Amino acid sequence: MNSKGIERLQKTLLIDVFKEIQEILSVEQLNKWHLMSRRKAFKEVHFPQSPELLQKARWRLKFEEFFFIQLQVLRTQMANKAKFKGLVFDQIGDKFNTFFKHNLPFELTGAQKRVLKEIRLDLKSGTQMNRLLQGDVGSGKTIVALMSALMAIDNGFQVALLAPTSILSHQHYEGLKELLVGLPVRIKLLTGNTKTKARRELLQDLVEGELEIVVGTHALLEDRVVFKNLGLAIIDEQHRFGVAQRSRLWAKSAEPTSPPHMLVMTATPIPRTLAMTLYGDLDVSVIDELPPGRKAIKTIHKTDAGRLAVFGSMRKEIAKGRQVYLVYPLINESEQFDYKDLMDGYESIARAFPNPEYQVAIVHGKMKPADKDYEMNRFVTGEAQILVATTVIEVGVNVPNASVMIIESAERFGLSQLHQLRGRVGRGADQSFCILMTGTKLSNEGKKRMEIMVRTNDGFDIAEEDLRLRGPGDLMGTQQSGLLDLKIGDLAKDNQILVAAREEALLVLNADPNLAKPEHGQINLQFRRFLKERPNWSRIS
Repeated sequence: MNSKGIERLQKTLLIDVFKEIQEILSVEQLNKWHLMSRRKAFKEVHFPQSPELLQKARWRLKFEEFFFIQLQVLRTQMANKAKFKGLVFDQIGDKFNTFFKHNLPFELTGAQKRVLKEIRLDLKSGTQMNRLLQGDVGSGKTIVALMSALMAIDNGFQVALLAPTSILSHQHYEGLKELLVGLPVRIKLLTGNTKTKARRELLQDLVEGELEIVVGTHALLEDRVVFKNLGLAIIDEQHRFGVAQRSRLWAKSAEPTSPPHMLVMTATPIPRTLAMTLYGDLDVSVIDELPPGRKAIKTIHKTDAGRLAVFGSMRKEIAKGRQVYLVYPLINESEQFDYKDLMDGYESIARAFPNPEYQVAIVHGKMKPADKDYEMNRFVTGEAQILVATTVIEVGVNVPNASVMIIESAERFGLSQLHQLRGRVGRGADQSFCILMTGTKLSNEGKKRMEIMVRTNDGFDIAEEDLRLRGPGDLMGTQQSGLLDLKIGDLAKDNQILVAAREEALLVLNADPNLAKPEHGQINLQFRRFLKERPNWSRIS
């Protein structure tokens, strides 16, 4: 069938259903948002009389689609707040005040102060906190998490900090222990490698309330880990944990009707449109400033022809006492050529930077955990000047002395992953560099990604560009891509419409939470139809 035949069918069908297209929104809403009527929008979107009318029709239908999504997301958020009483932390006590006066290593940024106020209001509100803390790599989320933990401890509650990897757990533990020096706060680490005797003592201390902070991996979720009074659960790199895993922390509360407050953190900035849909039932806080004194990382794109010059830059930085990351895209550990790339790279680096003048460490996913920890430790302690690795170092490695990040085959990485890897350097006061190595033949999208990385260090800009390039389905992965199967809306382009729709949905629900008023009759009817057709968004976060 050609397009003319399809057009004739559409015209016939539109005539048949035209009278059945009911207006859903009130006259006040139509006037307020300058919306076309629903009937006219359906007619114009199929048979537009002008480009301007087509644009208005699309705006109206997108607004409507986003409006009902936001009604569902916001109702879920309101229902959760009404259903779950929050543990009330109404005191700012000695431990928090002592830390603030004597242990805080630097002055908080304006963004950190703002986020702490938001968390403080949640913790004393009487409803359970369910907050997503977004902040770029190095923005100071850990200090905010620790100060939130001290609020819980000052009110007599325990805190759990859950991290996705053993390396990151160790790093959090060592970092927090250092920050808490001199304070009467007991903190321990629990991972799969914790020895039997130490594990037994830790579990005993937890159940008796002798231990205030426990940092750990998935080992914290085991049934035998029992708290006396868990008040706050902090989850780092929350996208690495599934809903079922996170819900197991809820079950560890002493009071089933008062689950622990939840603070979930991510260094992977989430575009605003996704945050308002996929994470819409979480309150969102953003740390959008870097601590003073941090120098912006200089990002450079080089092809293989410039490799000798890159080696020269590495030698200069190492001569200054700095260290270098060299990362390979081991996308799938079963792919032999990826592994071969890594080993070939390691051998060429070992030849260019020979022993004993240089020490080169190597870390990849096929290594035994003990070997991986040994090699990583050589780099962390400064024994090795170069670390050749796969993306296992993407999250959680903090070596302030490392000033160069070289990413091999950078075109094979997504923007968010490139940004995460770049964030492994730039953690000290010295100028840091990120060098993106690619072949000479790049796709248009590959060129665009390199241009974006060279142009900006802002993770939120990068996240928005990533959304435009890859689309929301790709960003969320195959498991959740179907959740964004919108009929007409586009999260990459329609931020303005989504914000307007969310504002209107919030106004409607604040005035009429159950959509029971006569003026909301049509909205309620359409909303019930919508719920039958749509997936359960509330389960995502």
